Amino acid sequence: MTNKAFIQPLDRVAIALILLLSVMIGLLILQGDVVKPSVRQFSWQNQQIGADDVSFSLTFSRPMDIKSVEDNLKIDPPLAGKVSWAGRRMVYTLLTPAPYGTNYQVKLQSAKDKFSEKQAKPRVIQPFTGTFYTRDRVILYIATDKEDQGRLVLYNLTQEQKKVLTPKDLVIVDFKPFPNGERILFSAHSKETQDLLSTQIYTVTTGISAQPKKSAELAGKVDTILDNKQYQNLKFDLSPDGKIIVIQRGNKANPGDFGLWFMPATPSSSGEKSTPKRLQSQPGGDFMITPDSKAVAVAQGQGAAILPLQTDANRPLDFLPQFGLVQAFSKDGSQAAMVKFNTDYTRDLFLVTNQGLQKQLLRTTGSIISCQFDAASPTLYCLLTQLLPGEQYQEQPYLVAIDLKTWQKRPLIVLPAGERNVQINLSPDGLGLLFDQVVAQTNPTAAAASVLTTDDGQPIATSSLWLLPLLPITDPAAATEIKPEQLPLSGFHPHWLP
Repeated sequence: MTNKAFIQPLDRVAIALILLLSVMIGLLILQGDVVKPSVRQFSWQNQQIGADDVSFSLTFSRPMDIKSVEDNLKIDPPLAGKVSWAGRRMVYTLLTPAPYGTNYQVKLQSAKDKFSEKQAKPRVIQPFTGTFYTRDRVILYIATDKEDQGRLVLYNLTQEQKKVLTPKDLVIVDFKPFPNGERILFSAHSKETQDLLSTQIYTVTTGISAQPKKSAELAGKVDTILDNKQYQNLKFDLSPDGKIIVIQRGNKANPGDFGLWFMPATPSSSGEKSTPKRLQSQPGGDFMITPDSKAVAVAQGQGAAILPLQTDANRPLDFLPQFGLVQAFSKDGSQAAMVKFNTDYTRDLFLVTNQGLQKQLLRTTGSIISCQFDAASPTLYCLLTQLLPGEQYQEQPYLVAIDLKTWQKRPLIVLPAGERNVQINLSPDGLGLLFDQVVAQTNPTAAAASVLTTDDGQPIATSSLWLLPLLPITDPAAATEIKPEQLPLSGFHPHWLP
């Protein structure tokens, strides 16, 4: 009996498969690696981004020739940025926020495989095209027209759509958008009572979803956050992370009981309504929550104190006795614009940094109404007034841009004399500045019937909204060519949605 008799059919199949696989493995070895490089993941694919989104990543199937990828990466429209690598993952970090209301494409072709450089015909990447888009350019304001007077209005500049968010029986006093743009925190009083000291704190939905794949709540859903039964709600601020509200309150039964309170901006996970807690500290004036959302800057006595957001805040985290007011913080909290009040009734604007720098930026005989740091460039935008010469006390408001690298000041626009009730707001992408021009009511009869007033108590007849483009300018002389555009809207207190 021969050995062939012991070879079963199954053995013959196994031997044949082994021989076939051996031949295939040999061919693969001889041919080399033939896997074509490709983009496996694009982190912003079909996503909506905002000013807080600063970087995207591309993950490749194979190690890539870095220079060929960087040379062939195209973004349309262009977005300046810098590249970093970690293995097969490339991160592109934007130098400035992406302009809002824009669709983008990321394209990559002709990039080479890292390990095929020495071959006669290097392997190139499969052509890749990714897409993403930015949020619409959306503004908020308090309407002054007869139909919607005193109501909060959302206007989408990209789609030219208008939504009235609040009911007719409420008159808006102030508002702050949540960082995701889905809700607005606002204070308002009843149109019937017209009592500015009876304001309550509410939230209202915008009808916008921060996540495009998630359906948005219907616009105009109002919820009461804080009533006015025992305390008057005077001013409030919303933390940058949208989690904490700080309210300046006064006890109705005891006018001497006056101070700051803080509370969560949203109900607890169990659905229980949030309750405010008293910030135990010395009485203060104007206040602003710090960028890290953990403290509040308060004007106290002859200086500015940084108080922790906890019940016992008698020990400030910091105290700056030479400054009386914090006008603005930079987004990362490393810089602050602060006001110094001088004995000769002038005011100085200082840049104060966490590295100990205290740089005087300007001095004015008028007022420093408001300032905002630009997240897209080292620029501080300020609304100031200058006291005009003459026997009559009159202030001239104007907008100025201050370069925080060269310290150069560039006037942008001069507003009519006597108009102090101007409010400005810088867009999240740094490309536009909103401001209003309020017209006070001069007719005593009409003034008595007006439900809207300025910060200094003047009845408002009407108000126009203006948009000042802030395109990058290399030649300072070209700044004179920028002209504000009046929007076809009647309102005041304009604010961009984040």
